[in-house]
Amino acid sequence: MSPIAAGRAAGLARLHELLLEGGGLLAGLLVEPPPELEASVPARLAASGPRAEGRREEYELLVEAIYEGYLLHYLQPRLLRSPEADLGLLAGDRLYAIGLARLVARGDTQAVAELADTISLGALAQGAGDGPLAEAVWDAGAAAVGWGSGEAHRHAKRMVLDGLPEALDAMRTSAAGLPKSR
Repeated sequence: MSPIAAGRAAGLARLHELLLEGGGLLAGLLVEPPPELEASVPARLAASGPRAEGRREEYELLVEAIYEGYLLHYLQPRLLRSPEADLGLLAGDRLYAIGLARLVARGDTQAVAELADTISLGALAQGAGDGPLAEAVWDAGAAAVGWGSGEAHRHAKRMVLDGLPEALDAMRTSAAGLPKSR
């Protein structure tokens, strides 16, 4: 079975453990017992690429942290439940920071930049009420983390920023056609 097809979410289980061990606010918001979940598509995409070779578990964990932060901001989180919207936003910001800090510690500034763009473009899409575009942004961004970016992906990101109606197709094409090299 390929890493992309693997269903069990080792990264989510590790994220749950990390947050529980860290204590504090995030530990207090954890769903107990941890739910049985599948890895997110973005985490599987990022961890399955050649740029994550030898570090797949770490990339799955950090993308799951960042994606869970996104879910806290806009959709339904998987591991955390917040009784207040503002608290959920703060928890989401903390998860963004956890994932990005782990990438910085690895020295992968290309992935940091890509995920920062993904967070921003996903927020733009959600703000415009375009859930399908936000999902395509996450898939394309995660693929760029795993395989590297190309001109088609950079062009798709500009289209999202410009609010062009063709941005959804461009992002989907980008996710499917990123270069398979470093």
